[in-house]
Amino acid sequence: MASAPVVKATVPTRPMSNPRARRERDEEVLVWPDLVFVEFISAVLFTILMMALATIINPPKLDQANSDITPNPSKAPWYFLNLQELLLHMHPALAGVVVPTVALILLAAIPYVDRSNDGQGVWWGGHPKAVNIVIFSAIFSFIVCWALILYDNGTQDILVTCVRQPDKFWSCIKEGGTPGEQYHLPAWLRNVRGIQTAIDWPKWTTHIPYVPFHALKLLDTTFLNLNFPAWIVEQAIPLGCMIGFPIILCLLLRMRYGPLGMRGTMYALFTGFMTVYVVLTISGTAFRGQGQELLWPWQVHPPSGLGID
Repeated sequence: MASAPVVKATVPTRPMSNPRARRERDEEVLVWPDLVFVEFISAVLFTILMMALATIINPPKLDQANSDITPNPSKAPWYFLNLQELLLHMHPALAGVVVPTVALILLAAIPYVDRSNDGQGVWWGGHPKAVNIVIFSAIFSFIVCWALILYDNGTQDILVTCVRQPDKFWSCIKEGGTPGEQYHLPAWLRNVRGIQTAIDWPKWTTHIPYVPFHALKLLDTTFLNLNFPAWIVEQAIPLGCMIGFPIILCLLLRMRYGPLGMRGTMYALFTGFMTVYVVLTISGTAFRGQGQELLWPWQVHPPSGLGID
């Protein structure tokens, strides 16, 4: 008898969509010795550098902390000095809460805004003019940030005084002006605060109610009133600078290097942010003396009010 033919059942296979390519062996980096060895060398160099700095530089020794004595100047840790610097130029809530929160949110949003894979993992990748954009953005942000700090400090008065004495210009700059020979600009132009204090604002502008009745009450009645001159100085002008100058930067870059695209814009904004962060940290660390007065680094002395060996 002839046997019946055997029919093999075929199970339909699910087609794979976009299979991921297997990573080549030469693209992998081993944890040991590649990564760990580099980290070990970095740790050794860092330790040697710290020991050299501790040996060469003789820092002032202060007494133990005393809650009854506040040193002058009283500064935050160095990584918060940028925020302490901002407190000198705008409303405390804006400098201490709003600006840091918005900055962190925007930094975290960069990967979701710039979703292109062009040049991913490559230095200066994704834009043909990336290096030029970064250099231009760093220089622009450095100059603008220092100009704003100096203007808000009233340094233009010192500059006018020194320019009118060309024979004593450098000594005048070094000493922060010549006593008894000050040439002042109009009071409302000396610094940003002058807009609030030097202009004769009508009385009603300092007491504008948010609502025409007192049904809403939070904390106290002063919360319900707007001080318009203070709002301009402490909030409107700082916000205008933080929003306006990045827009100006992007427009200048577009005029100079052509369309930036999303990658070029991210290069510009991130470079500007980091430059301002560094400038504010340096200003708060090396250029702020007693009473947070802006001084040259060689004029900044150790905090007073504490015993110094």
